[in-house]
Amino acid sequence: MLKIIAALAGLFVTMPSFAAGLDGGDTAWILTSTALVLFMTIPGLALFYGGLVRSRNVLSVLMQCFTITCIVSILWMVVGYSLAFGDGGSANAFIGGLGNFMLGGIAEDTVSGSIPESSFALFQMTFAIITPALIIGGFAERIRFSAMVVFSAAWLLLVYVPVCHWVWGGGWLSDLGLMDFAGGTVVHITAGVAALVAAIMLGNRRGFPTTAMPPHNMTLTIMGAGMLWVGWFGFNGGSALAANGDAAMAMLATHISASAGALTWMGAEWVKYGKPSALGAVTGMVAGLGTITPASGFVGPGGALLIGLSAGLVCFVATNYIKRGLKIDDSLDVFPVHGVGGILGTLLTAVFASNALGVFGGQEDINIGSQLGIQAIGVGATIVYTAIVTFVIFKVTDILIGNRVDADQEQEGLDIVSHNERGYDL
Repeated sequence: MLKIIAALAGLFVTMPSFAAGLDGGDTAWILTSTALVLFMTIPGLALFYGGLVRSRNVLSVLMQCFTITCIVSILWMVVGYSLAFGDGGSANAFIGGLGNFMLGGIAEDTVSGSIPESSFALFQMTFAIITPALIIGGFAERIRFSAMVVFSAAWLLLVYVPVCHWVWGGGWLSDLGLMDFAGGTVVHITAGVAALVAAIMLGNRRGFPTTAMPPHNMTLTIMGAGMLWVGWFGFNGGSALAANGDAAMAMLATHISASAGALTWMGAEWVKYGKPSALGAVTGMVAGLGTITPASGFVGPGGALLIGLSAGLVCFVATNYIKRGLKIDDSLDVFPVHGVGGILGTLLTAVFASNALGVFGGQEDINIGSQLGIQAIGVGATIVYTAIVTFVIFKVTDILIGNRVDADQEQEGLDIVSHNERGYDL
């Protein structure tokens, strides 16, 4: 018996020990959240967007989401993570350094907070993946595949990475005190503004706005929307970087805002057009999710309800104004839903995060007026920087490659033109 005990004791002594500060529960939650956020892009966003375009372009949208996932993953591994979250020395206010080039310096026992740094880098990679994938909704059905590839790669490094560093990597907006829990500025404003700039530069789809271009498969879209809703729990809840009360409250706020956004959009359609649509319901849900994102870890259920209600109404009005008023063909409503939602949510964070609002208040002891000013600076800087750099990138890709397919190719559809395949057997 003593020999057995001694043998077991020796076994445990020789087993590798956990790194100091590592928490198994936190690690398990972030690994789960990482899978959920990747699930948002493939298959969630791919199906959501794929159902919204015409049948001759469905495969092109799926392919774009899949390709962006692969490109961003490699770029993030090589240099993106290091520039976003590394120490940039004297330039740290604006960009990180190359200390983690090729993810160097990250081993099995390297810890970031209470989780392995490898899991943190992978979790952040999934955010980097979905952001340029969101942009494709702005130029769907008319962009060259090669131009999309070059644009997405350049945009990740020149827009997403710097803004991510400003907000989450110890940059100047972080030092200023900007509150962005899960990506109102980093993800939604950057993607929305970039989509709007790209849509304007590329021009409207032929026939827009006089020719009806309804979604070809709402079943796919609703399936994708459901996947986005579920995946968003990892997006917002995982941003707590721990399995704790902040993560739970972020998930609760996320769910309430999504529900309120969907119901509000449905109600607005019902009043304006006489019937609520499935498309309106899922679009309102996404608006609620995007708008609550920056506030999710700071507000309570009451604040989340009001944010979701405002998201459904404001984004509904913005969508109609962009398409019918300005006649800008942001094909899948990226700017009015994600851009406007990100702006609205980032500003409302300053209000509903305050613990001075009773049942509608949040968890933060802040001065609403002062914080609102900081949030406005963050919103303004993100919009201006994203718009300028996106314009330059898109102009360069147009000169080098040519951004838009010709009229005959657009009529034939990008599935055949870009990939010599069809989404459906006809």
